[in-house]
Amino acid sequence: MTTLGVNIDHVATLRQARRTTEPDPVTAAALAELGGADGITVHLREDRRHIQERDLLLLRQTVQTHLNLEMAAVPSMVDLALQVKPDYITLVPERREEVTTEGGLDAVAQQDYLTQVVATLQGAGIPVSLFIDAQPAQIKAAAALGAQFIELHTGPYAGASTESLRREQLQILEQACVLAQAQGVRVNAGHGLTYKNVRPVTELPAVEELNIGHSIISRAVFVGLERAVREMKQAIKLD
Repeated sequence: MTTLGVNIDHVATLRQARRTTEPDPVTAAALAELGGADGITVHLREDRRHIQERDLLLLRQTVQTHLNLEMAAVPSMVDLALQVKPDYITLVPERREEVTTEGGLDAVAQQDYLTQVVATLQGAGIPVSLFIDAQPAQIKAAAALGAQFIELHTGPYAGASTESLRREQLQILEQACVLAQAQGVRVNAGHGLTYKNVRPVTELPAVEELNIGHSIISRAVFVGLERAVREMKQAIKLD
């Protein structure tokens, strides 16, 4: 059964817009769990544009499901992760000028370095996932460097402008799932998923968890966070 990880970064984005204390992403995590979230995801960026270290430390103490820390594979973030010890880590690419994460991590080009990072984190008992594009070379590289998980970048599927392009991207994701299974790597997925486009992704083989943030937080503005999470849970529920 596919589970739901709720990304609460955009709650922190709203708070940081005024540099105030509300809305509090720690409270948001608790409400998301009450709504049925199976996990909480946060991206602690190097520029601290939304989630802050204070949030991460409190979330580590209060999250009742599991805490997924998205982060760049840089020494300062690795050191912090080793101190906080989230339930698992997703290594993502990061550029300061981007609005949100654009494209997957290049595990092929960075294989030597990432092998060391993954070994350090998993050696400390923290499972590692790589956020990568659904490309065979990237999947094989992730397996070779020892990552327990990959998170397939669903942005090309979510952003497809026609139904035929959407079907094509879904087929690419399906082939990526099959290859990951053959390589012994567990599969998550996320980016750009909404209430309207999420269901086909839940039907892909091997996908264990979907990480969704913007669509849920946007819906929560109108109906509240607990209800928004419940509605997304219903959208991904398989009969």
